[in-house]
Amino acid sequence: MLEIKDLHVTREGKEILKGVNLKTGPGEVHAIMGPNGSGKSTLAYTLLAHPKYEVTKGDILLDGESILELSADERAKKGLFLGFQYPTEVSGVGFSHFLRTAYNSLSKALQGDDREVFITVREFQKYLKDNLNKVGLKEEFLSRYLNEGFSGGEKKRAEVLQMAVLKPKISILDEPDSGLDIDAVQAVAQAISKVAGKDSTIIVITHYARILKFLDKLDYVHVFARGQVLKTGDASLADKLESEGYDWVLEQKA
Repeated sequence: MLEIKDLHVTREGKEILKGVNLKTGPGEVHAIMGPNGSGKSTLAYTLLAHPKYEVTKGDILLDGESILELSADERAKKGLFLGFQYPTEVSGVGFSHFLRTAYNSLSKALQGDDREVFITVREFQKYLKDNLNKVGLKEEFLSRYLNEGFSGGEKKRAEVLQMAVLKPKISILDEPDSGLDIDAVQAVAQAISKVAGKDSTIIVITHYARILKFLDKLDYVHVFARGQVLKTGDASLADKLESEGYDWVLEQKA
């Protein structure tokens, strides 16, 4: 579904990504792990066409088609979703209204058997409540402004709620465990597991293995450093990185 081929990316003239190669398939859960400053968030932002990052070489393919020339909203309408590391508070924009507007916009672009276009307000509220239960948020959140007054864990679960409601093909979650205590990390991981689908792909970007331990499923772990994917393995690789760090991988690839 998603293929990244020899991707090179610069920001303000400095090369950050130096030949990234990665391929995912439907129903898979991937983790990208790496030290600070390795380029993990740059990859996430590049996938969603952040204007400060320039692709100088390589390609990004979604279902076999290049998306490099598409803007962020066009990529979203193709089925890409980014859960932010630091979700922004947007005063004056109701959470429920935001989700319904986004859902209707995407449904027109991604019509399929599991999507109803221009769903009524009452039907959509029921649909929202069903998904609220999956991610462990209370119904009162729907009447609040987007992320305003949310705790760190609530913001991260609100990002997962967006993923559940919008049903993207590819979900990239940028450090969904950052700044959270262990209970909140477990809650976010459980929410991710509950909304994962057999036809969609989830990519979790993280420094640590702790959130990965709580996922129901983890197919691939990629070690990201020096602007590249240096090593790929199964879930056991995350445990080794947790116990031994990243130096052994860096030394192998020196």
